[in-house]
Amino acid sequence: MSGLLDTPFSRALGIEVPLVCGAMYPCSNPELVAAVSEAGGIGVVQPVSLTYVHGHEFREGLRLIRRLTAKPIGMNALIEGSSRYYRERMSQWVEVALEEGVRFFVTSLGNPRWIVDRVHPLGGLVYHDVTERKWALKGRDAGVDGLVGVNRRAGGHPGPRDPEALLAEVGDLGLPVLCAGGIGRPEEFAAALGMGYAGAQLGTRFIATPECRASEAYKDAILESDEDDIVLTERITGVPVAVIRTPYIEHMGLRAGPLARRLLRWRRTKHWMRAYYAVRSLRQLKRASLDTSGEHEYWQAGKSVAGIDRLVPAGEVVRSFAAAASGGGR
Repeated sequence: MSGLLDTPFSRALGIEVPLVCGAMYPCSNPELVAAVSEAGGIGVVQPVSLTYVHGHEFREGLRLIRRLTAKPIGMNALIEGSSRYYRERMSQWVEVALEEGVRFFVTSLGNPRWIVDRVHPLGGLVYHDVTERKWALKGRDAGVDGLVGVNRRAGGHPGPRDPEALLAEVGDLGLPVLCAGGIGRPEEFAAALGMGYAGAQLGTRFIATPECRASEAYKDAILESDEDDIVLTERITGVPVAVIRTPYIEHMGLRAGPLARRLLRWRRTKHWMRAYYAVRSLRQLKRASLDTSGEHEYWQAGKSVAGIDRLVPAGEVVRSFAAAASGGGR
């Protein structure tokens, strides 16, 4: 490794490029995860996507990825489940992943302590998604090895800070921080590393690849969109999600109804409402993202669409981003 590519994150994982293909529901299919890892970055498995969307039994899905690459892969663990069943299932998935040799975990929501306690004795690493300092402190206190700084330009559930402000807010905690959000061009990756990030996590850029099984209509929408076309809607999960503005989204509206907002605020009802939104969104996003007709136009994406204007193989994405960063110093 050379220049900006030599970071605490890349050294700890033993990868060539500190570039993560972030876990995406429903877009994380095995072929995409494997292609990013094989090229020198690291692909992260999203368990519900692997099983519910792409139809693989979890262990067999991991073994399929292993047949495609022998290089490191990761797993996303959404640790604040809306039901006891989901929490038990996530625990089972973590155990299977460890048995199959996965040693990198990205946790989202909740307290990652139980993941840390399970993964560290086996030599694994845990990075925790954060949007501001209070969540970074909770992750640090739980013993995580690094942070994924989700900024305001990200897809999925973006945070409130821009990349510079978020790094300034969490960068003094003694943990490597990955930049998640707004990176669609190689030079943006190099800039994030030059800013002091230990790596970057990409989602939208990797949807616009041949390896991703998202529909052509979805990919075309990414290629044709600019950052002003990305809006936040509460109608998917009850909290703001970044999506491409389409006639379908405008007809549906961006805000949850007054009753839903009230129920999401009340302590006794918020978990029930989150469970309702979770079940509904799983079905809607699966249908819309894989639907070849483009009828639903219900597509998640971040502001990095501004730098994405063509389909590029996942390996080429990794290599071009590495080339942009390899000449710098650290």
